[in-house]
Amino acid sequence: MDEQALLGLNPNADADFRQRALAYFEQLKVSQDAWQVCAEALAQNVYSDDHIKFFCFQVLEHQVKFKYSELTEVQQQLIRETLITWLQAQMLNPQPEKTFIRNKAAQVFALLFVTEYLTKWPKFFFDILSVVDLNPRGVDMYLRILMAVDAELVDRDVVHTSEEARRNTLLKDTMREQCIPSLVESWYQILQNYQYNNSELTCQCLEVVGAYVSWIDLSLIANERFINMLLGHMSVEVLREEACDCLFEIVNKGMDPIDKTKLVESLCQVLQSAGLFSIDQEDDVDFLARFSKLVNGMGQALIASWTKLIKNGDMKSAQDTLQAIEAKVALMLQLLIHEDDDISSNIIGFCYDYLHILKQLSALSDQQKANVEAIMLAVMKKLTYDEEYNFENEGEDEAMFVEYRKQLKLLLDRLAQVSPELLLASVRRVFNTTLQNWQTTRFMEVEVAIRLLYMLGEALPVSHGAHFSGDVTKATALQDMMRTLVTSGVSAYQHTSVTLEFFETVVRYEKFFAVEPQHIPTVLMAFLDHRGLRHTSPKVRSRTAYLFSRFVKSLNKQMNPFIEDVLNRIQDLLELSPPENGYQALLSSDDQLFIYETAGVLIVNSEYSAERKQVLMRNLLTPLMEKFKVLLEKLMMAQDEDRQMALADCLNHAVGFASRTSKAFSNKQTVKQCGCSEVYLDCLQTFLPALSCPLQKEVLRSGVRTFLHRMIICLEEEVLPFIPSASEHMLKDCEAKDLQEFIPLINQITAKFKTQVSPFLQQMFMPLLHAIFEVLLLPAEENDQSAALEKQMLRRSYFAFLQTVTGSGMSEVIANQGAENVERVLFTVIQGAVDYPDPIAQKTCFIILSKLVELWGGKDGPVGFADFVYKHIVPACFLAPLKQTFDLADAQTVLALSECAVTLKTIHLKRGPECIQYLQQEYLPSLQVAPEIIQEFCQALQQPDAKVFKNYLKVFFQRAKP
Repeated sequence: MDEQALLGLNPNADADFRQRALAYFEQLKVSQDAWQVCAEALAQNVYSDDHIKFFCFQVLEHQVKFKYSELTEVQQQLIRETLITWLQAQMLNPQPEKTFIRNKAAQVFALLFVTEYLTKWPKFFFDILSVVDLNPRGVDMYLRILMAVDAELVDRDVVHTSEEARRNTLLKDTMREQCIPSLVESWYQILQNYQYNNSELTCQCLEVVGAYVSWIDLSLIANERFINMLLGHMSVEVLREEACDCLFEIVNKGMDPIDKTKLVESLCQVLQSAGLFSIDQEDDVDFLARFSKLVNGMGQALIASWTKLIKNGDMKSAQDTLQAIEAKVALMLQLLIHEDDDISSNIIGFCYDYLHILKQLSALSDQQKANVEAIMLAVMKKLTYDEEYNFENEGEDEAMFVEYRKQLKLLLDRLAQVSPELLLASVRRVFNTTLQNWQTTRFMEVEVAIRLLYMLGEALPVSHGAHFSGDVTKATALQDMMRTLVTSGVSAYQHTSVTLEFFETVVRYEKFFAVEPQHIPTVLMAFLDHRGLRHTSPKVRSRTAYLFSRFVKSLNKQMNPFIEDVLNRIQDLLELSPPENGYQALLSSDDQLFIYETAGVLIVNSEYSAERKQVLMRNLLTPLMEKFKVLLEKLMMAQDEDRQMALADCLNHAVGFASRTSKAFSNKQTVKQCGCSEVYLDCLQTFLPALSCPLQKEVLRSGVRTFLHRMIICLEEEVLPFIPSASEHMLKDCEAKDLQEFIPLINQITAKFKTQVSPFLQQMFMPLLHAIFEVLLLPAEENDQSAALEKQMLRRSYFAFLQTVTGSGMSEVIANQGAENVERVLFTVIQGAVDYPDPIAQKTCFIILSKLVELWGGKDGPVGFADFVYKHIVPACFLAPLKQTFDLADAQTVLALSECAVTLKTIHLKRGPECIQYLQQEYLPSLQVAPEIIQEFCQALQQPDAKVFKNYLKVFFQRAKP
């Protein structure tokens, strides 16, 4: 072995050595006999360095996994002997190997098992057992090998090919027949031998039992001697967590519903008599979390049995099972209400399924009603934040609590299905009690009271948020609570969680303000002052900006009396932050977008005259235009790159804000009615010069492009005079991403204005294509994934452009580009359909080809096009689906094939019998297709129903592929 290279295996080695070690590993993997050197080193314990031992196992692993079939019988025998020799040595070594080496060795054993058990090594487990006997180090390796074998055979996270899945099934069947009973016996011996003197091995063994129980005969484990031993472990502190998991796997095993109920009940009885149901006496939360999971498993298993029994019509057994379920509810509630969220979270599944049963019963008993109420109270209590929650700097614990809250929300929704009246009454009681004394109540209790009101909105669903009409009881209750919320003054509570919950709830129930509009000013003030947009917390300000825009939009005409006042009050929030460092604005530019949108909505939806609206819109947009001109001049002069970036960002924000105000308009009609066309045309003229700025092109272009998209909707043909020069600037020195974002703009113009823009398109068609081809032909690093992806996306955009042009009835744009260019374009489409393994692009290419055949494929089409159809389009329809990369099991590819079928149908439609004759006599025979299949193909193609041919084509290519 190259001792120098081996030095690089040490994690502390320098980069050059590590690089050399990696290269050496690659070299050994491809070498014919390197594995023998490694096998010998392991068998004879040549190296003491752990990293080198691990390395040797890696080389062996590669040999067994990828090149085993190349070895001779003798060499394969050598690998088996090496592993057994290494295993024997484990029991004699003064020190055990490091865990990572033992795990890697176990993986190699498992790979060899998978390869050889059915053929050359049927005594695999017996050979290992005879070596290890009950030696603790040997047993440790034996258990690790069992876990590695289980991972190879049944690991759900590994995606197996159908071949591997078949092999794994055969391996499991053979094991069940030949060795599982002996393995189970060995586990029993290990547990009995080590349960009191080696907790590590006992836990490992329990883990093995838990893993195998899912696919072996349950009676081997679920019997008196095993269960008694496991229950014994439940009272041994170091074993009970693993024993709990093992029992969980036993309970989880699929079986007959009556047997399952009996098994769970007998387990429960023993666990209860062992005192394990007394949760309050237990303070080990890690164990309780596992125990909670076990109880959850037992509960869900019983519920699954109940469901099956009901389905089978066995009402007597179903009733018995329901009683068994009811008997666990008290324990479930204790776990659900436990102060540790992990323990509580683990039981939610059982709780949810139990409520599902109650939902199906025609009437609830008093006890069941009490259970529903108890679950409800538990959920309300557990939704509450604890003192430790860090609102300013949320980390992993906080994220886990947010997830846990989502689980509780599902329970609340389910409670609403079982008993909406009870839920409403409970929430109302908690809400009113809390809000009466909010000044003296802790923040978490105030937050949860408002949160519950918020959650009712989803738990008691209605269409379009009509919570305040229809069912009188419900409408009155919600209306009362909303009135209390907005009049109690709780919006002034000094805690961000309460403030945010207040605004979220006000926006969720915006329909309340249609019923009681007198409260609108109070809420608007809360949004606009220190409670909302001027709060000390940036998080609150940011969220409020979004919620404020939603609130204003939802109130629409009811905002009329307050428009001028609101616009005055938000004036300072509309200011463009200067590009100076350290300037701290109240709102980020993203938040300001919402404020600009709100301002636009207020103006447009107001009842003012068009003149007044125009003045207000000018007041809103003029400061942006003035700032823009000044900043653009500054940018042209700026030397320092950071300064340039800051200025470009600022310019981009200005354009973005102007774009956002236009969201209040739905089309040109509304812009005209408000008299705002002129001010937006002014904006356009102000912003377009940025396109010719040579600095920070990407940022500036992207902002102006977005603005143009909006203006095409708002100003329609008034934009057209600006498009040619804008396009010319945007096509100068552009990169893949620029083009990819520019093409949708051209597509939008083409699809909207069609023949109106035909002269412009004809003029810019080839410049655009040259820009695209230039970028696509740029050489890229072989494994530069992001460059490859950018090119793929650009290719898609290019084909989407051609699809828009042909689909908008403007094929003359292509036809007028001169014969040579037309041919070049057509060949790129053929290439896109056949050569690139990208089904999305292929689908588009076939759509383009169908369209061109439809337009040009008749007798009066362009000269030479009929020839092109037979020489290139027809072959493309066969060559593309015959490629190995054309995967007919993939949904996108099937869509591409469907368009390929449409192309062939269109050719037949336009060329008639001549097309059939060409396929029958020339093309299909050239592919060596059998005469009867040719006949069948042509008949399917001539069927009037296109669907018949689409289905046939899929079968045709499935058969044609090896």
